[in-house]
Amino acid sequence: MAEFTMELSDEQKEVRDWLHGFAADVIRPAAAEWDEREETPWPVIQEAAKVGIYSLDFYAQQYFDSTGLGIPMAMEELFWGDAGIALSIVGTGLAAVGVLANGTEEQIGTWIPQMYGDANDVKVAAFCSSEPDAGSDVASMRTRAVYDEAKDEWVLNGTKTWATNGGIANVHVVVAVVDPELGSKGHASFIVPPATPGLSQGQKFKKHGIRASHTAEVVLDNVRVPGSCLLGGKEKLDARLARAREKARKGGERVKNAAMATFEASRPAVGAMAVGTARAAYEVALEYAQTREQFGRPIIDNQGIAFQLADMRTSIDAARLLVWRASWMAINGKPFTAAEGSMSKLFASETAKKVTAQAVQILGGNGYTREYPVERMHRDSAIYTIFEGTSEIQRLVIARTLAGMPIR
Repeated sequence: MAEFTMELSDEQKEVRDWLHGFAADVIRPAAAEWDEREETPWPVIQEAAKVGIYSLDFYAQQYFDSTGLGIPMAMEELFWGDAGIALSIVGTGLAAVGVLANGTEEQIGTWIPQMYGDANDVKVAAFCSSEPDAGSDVASMRTRAVYDEAKDEWVLNGTKTWATNGGIANVHVVVAVVDPELGSKGHASFIVPPATPGLSQGQKFKKHGIRASHTAEVVLDNVRVPGSCLLGGKEKLDARLARAREKARKGGERVKNAAMATFEASRPAVGAMAVGTARAAYEVALEYAQTREQFGRPIIDNQGIAFQLADMRTSIDAARLLVWRASWMAINGKPFTAAEGSMSKLFASETAKKVTAQAVQILGGNGYTREYPVERMHRDSAIYTIFEGTSEIQRLVIARTLAGMPIR
């Protein structure tokens, strides 16, 4: 078990500086253009692939960093560059985590490389869980997966929504209901291979923020996938469902479902994304306050501005520490007895919204225009309190964990 430390190793600092350089030199100069275009920034993703950032090897190295700080450090630097483009670069990771959390070694080795492709033929992947009537309430999920024993195939029907890379992905990971009587415990995850008949893109959403990231509905119309595409395999699924049925009869402890397993693993990473956006806005506001003069002096000389910047920096550092703690706990198998993962996402997400709003205020009228990046950062920050569990859901998870109550 790695000792907890707040000091990055020389190797980690080298990676951080490399990522920061890419964010500053490649992501930031392209941010405004792709935000306006509201399209996937394929050229930037390809550049990330060429230098090794958009690759299975890079994310595996960060994911298995024994300190747990590899992923949050990477997320913070990339999202410091721009949230929309960064999400296009890292969005495939959520699908990859879904396979890592629920798949067999063979499935991991087969499908995750196909999610990324290579520098000459870049691919993306999509994780499809939310539905029009089932966002935070995963128990209301309606997408069904029915097993065709004669053909050893699963047949998927339903509509997914809010899917990053939905419809344009090479590989889709789809969460579906296999036993409706078990509610959220009757879910399983499936790989939908490239060019599978019956899968299509529905509505593409025009969003308030993170507009360089593709978000769309995914429609599943009698989509047939081989039995081998059930993550974890049928034997494991049957055993898990049998335990869930037995515990349901006895009123026993809850069983994790596939979607929740993925979200639990990714919440500190989302917190790190929020820290990156907040830090970027703070730095713009600080520089502006030091150079903008009113009444013959820099506006940072006014306590009304200086105190805001002090609070902004304090909140950012506190958010980062919560993210790092949760990430260290996760990699070292420490249970989240106080919902530390949800704490990190909640605090970091709310910090990003508040700090970016303060940055707009400090820049005044300039902050409200697209000539300065804080306007875009403020729009982007809203998503952190919504996706992968809203702030309200995080508070519910924390409260129920502290009370020793089941999380449904």
